[in-house]
Amino acid sequence: MPRLPLVLLALAAVLLPASAAPAVSPTARSTAPTFNGSVYAITHRGATTYVGGTFTTATAGGRTYARERLAAFDSRTGKLLDWAPSADGVVRALAATEDAVYAAGDFRAVSGEPRDSLARLHPTNGAVRSFRHTLSGTPYALATGNGRLYLAGSFTQVTGEKRANLAAFSLTTGKLDPAWRPAADDTVHALAVTGPRVYLGGGFHLVGAVKGTLRLASVNGVSGAVDPAFRPRVPAEVRSISLDPTGVQVATAGVGGRAISYSYTGAPRWQRVFDGDASTIASAGGITYVGGHFDNACLTERNGVKGGCVDGSRPRFKLVAVTAKGQLTSWAPKANGVIGVRVLSVNHVAGTIEAGGDFTTIDGRDRRRFAAF
Repeated sequence: MPRLPLVLLALAAVLLPASAAPAVSPTARSTAPTFNGSVYAITHRGATTYVGGTFTTATAGGRTYARERLAAFDSRTGKLLDWAPSADGVVRALAATEDAVYAAGDFRAVSGEPRDSLARLHPTNGAVRSFRHTLSGTPYALATGNGRLYLAGSFTQVTGEKRANLAAFSLTTGKLDPAWRPAADDTVHALAVTGPRVYLGGGFHLVGAVKGTLRLASVNGVSGAVDPAFRPRVPAEVRSISLDPTGVQVATAGVGGRAISYSYTGAPRWQRVFDGDASTIASAGGITYVGGHFDNACLTERNGVKGGCVDGSRPRFKLVAVTAKGQLTSWAPKANGVIGVRVLSVNHVAGTIEAGGDFTTIDGRDRRRFAAF
C-alpha cells in the first residue's frame, strides 16, 4: 500500500474507529458563511477555509459582502476574512500550499489581471501572483504533492504544449512540468495524491494506452507512469476520489450513483447505490461521507433502468455516511435542491466535514450553498 501522509494517518488515529458512529454531528453549524450562488470547490490552509464557485456575495454575522466567486473565512469562528480576489468566471477547483492558493475554472481574469483558467493567489491578502498559463479546455480538479501542482480536466494544450487532460506544474518555479505527461483519452474529473501516487478518476477509457485503466487509475507523481498493480473495475464515470489508510473510495455518476471502496490493489471492498448521482466523497476516521443528487440510499446494489432502488431504500437527502464495511450509518442531514451537494471536504483543524453545492437549507434551516458539520 502506498505510504499515506502523516496528517491523514494522524486523523485516522484520533477520530472514531471504523465500527463506531460518525464523528460528525448531523446538525450544521450556524456560524459558517452562506453564499448567493453555487459552491464548487473547498480547500484549507491552517484554520482558513477557502471556497470557490459561481457566487457573487457571502453572508456572515448578519451582513452581506461582495465576494466574486472566491472567499475565505476562519473555520473555527465562521468570521469572513478580507481575502477577496475576484474571478470573472466560475471557479471549479482550489488547492492550497503554505504560501499560495491555486484556483482553476472558467475565468479569464482575476482581480483585473489576465489569467486563463488558472491563477496563483497570495493566501492572506489575495494578490494575484506571477503564475500564468493558458489552457485549451476546461479544468475540473487540482491537487498538490511531490513538489507539484497537478491539474485535471478536459483539455488538449497547456501554454501551447500538448497535454491530454492532465498536467503538472512545479510549485517552486510555476513552470509546466515537461516530464509528467500521462495521457487520458477523455475527461478527468478527480485527483487525489498520497506519497508518490496520483489517483485519477473520470470518464476516460485509457490512461497512457494501458489496459485496465477504465475510469480510475494510479500514476507515478514524478514520472507519470501508470501503476500496473492498481486495476479496479469501475462501472460508471468517477466524479470524486478520497483516500484513507484502507484504500481508495470513489463517487460515481450514471444510472443511479454509487460510492465504491477499493483496496490499494484495486480489489473491491464495498459498494453503496443511490437513486441519483454521487458527486463527491470524503473519508475520515473510518467513515466515508458522500454527497450528490440522490434522495435515497438503496438497501442492495441493484437499481432500475432509471436509477431507482429496486429492493427498498432508506431516505438520505443529498448526504450520507458509510462505515468501513459499507454499512449505512444514522448520519442523515437533509439538504434540499435538485443538484444538491457538489463538494465535500475534511477540515482537520476545525474537526468538521464541510459541504458545498446548490442546496439552500439543511434540515429546513438556512444554509445557502455551504454547511459545516
